[in-house]
Amino acid sequence: MKKNLLVAQSGGPTAAINATLAGVIRKATECSEIDKVYGACNGIQGVLEEKLVDLTEKVNTPEKLDLLSRTPAAALGSCRFKLKDIHEDDSQYQQIVDIFHKHNIGYFIYIGGNDSMDTVAKLSGYCKSHGVADIQVIGGPKTIDNDLCGIDHCPGFGSAAKYIATVFSELEREITVYEAKNVIIVEMMGRNAGWLTAAAALAQGRNGSVPYLIYLEESPFSMERFVKDIKDRLEEHDAVLVAVSEGAHDETGQFICEQGQGAKELDVFGHNKLSGTGKVLEEVVKEQIGCKVRSIELNLLQRCASHIMSRTDIEESGKLGENAVALAVAGESGKMSTLTRVSDEPYEVSYSGVDISQVANLEKKIPASWINEEGNGVTEELIAYLKPLVQGEISSVYEDGIPKYLLLK
Repeated sequence: MKKNLLVAQSGGPTAAINATLAGVIRKATECSEIDKVYGACNGIQGVLEEKLVDLTEKVNTPEKLDLLSRTPAAALGSCRFKLKDIHEDDSQYQQIVDIFHKHNIGYFIYIGGNDSMDTVAKLSGYCKSHGVADIQVIGGPKTIDNDLCGIDHCPGFGSAAKYIATVFSELEREITVYEAKNVIIVEMMGRNAGWLTAAAALAQGRNGSVPYLIYLEESPFSMERFVKDIKDRLEEHDAVLVAVSEGAHDETGQFICEQGQGAKELDVFGHNKLSGTGKVLEEVVKEQIGCKVRSIELNLLQRCASHIMSRTDIEESGKLGENAVALAVAGESGKMSTLTRVSDEPYEVSYSGVDISQVANLEKKIPASWINEEGNGVTEELIAYLKPLVQGEISSVYEDGIPKYLLLK
């Protein structure tokens, strides 16, 4: 008997998360083993509340699939909902299994980042330990932070990196308009990894000679060194562009954004809610150097900008969604759809599955060897890693001059 497939999205949205969703729908509708494709609104929380939509009806043409792939953020809605500790109370897990059986769901694809893969690990583990053999649970990778283990690079990161490199290219033109000494500080997301901040290096030297200073979370931040770096660059140049990670911290582990403030707020998964690093550095430059300075926090723009997406990113995101379905139908469970880089020139990747134990609750950071000795820039090895991920362009579909998106809820 045919089974239905349920797909949901979770965590911070990206410009590519819906491309993965489109890949899931595309492959699932082609599979003879699958009857209907359902989507859960607002992640695992929506599963528990049985907020399901029939995607077989809502996304029923190639044109709609294409429009979905170009739609930013999570079309099904997202959540930051933490399931209860399975060892203390497993009632939520049994509730989810009961809901799956009620709707004849044999395949569950959960698209998300680190915390979502933890959910995949817990739910698939529960099914295995309780003899629930008729439900396959597969993770679909997603995060602009690029910090998932078990995969060469994450869907959503390439488009965010392209956006950041584009912003720096544009700011380099802006900052050279005036003769006065000028510093622009741009703060990037990334939680505990500096991949997004490193993407700024892709623009350096391409449209001018403005020096860049790049401070990643993987290298301890020194305020004294930062001020010296700025002063040294301004001796030979009129302008300096600074890229800094939101989670930049000193040698003691204190976040730069915490200086002069109380304890930071935590989310439901215990992660620090970070922001304000750029503003702190702006005030330091004002006080200790006195030149014209402005800080910019890219914030949500890094992950919702769909007007300049990476074609490589969108195409790979779709294939990872298709691969997730293929894994589930083949009887795999407790795995994440993944890709491996085969070569850089020509750029080529292969698709497979990785055990969720190699992904959940782990973080992939930038290797120390990819950061320069001064801790204010990156090496050519990192540039070579990044370049293929931002190749090609996909833009929004426009209607009356305004982007048009596909809405599912």
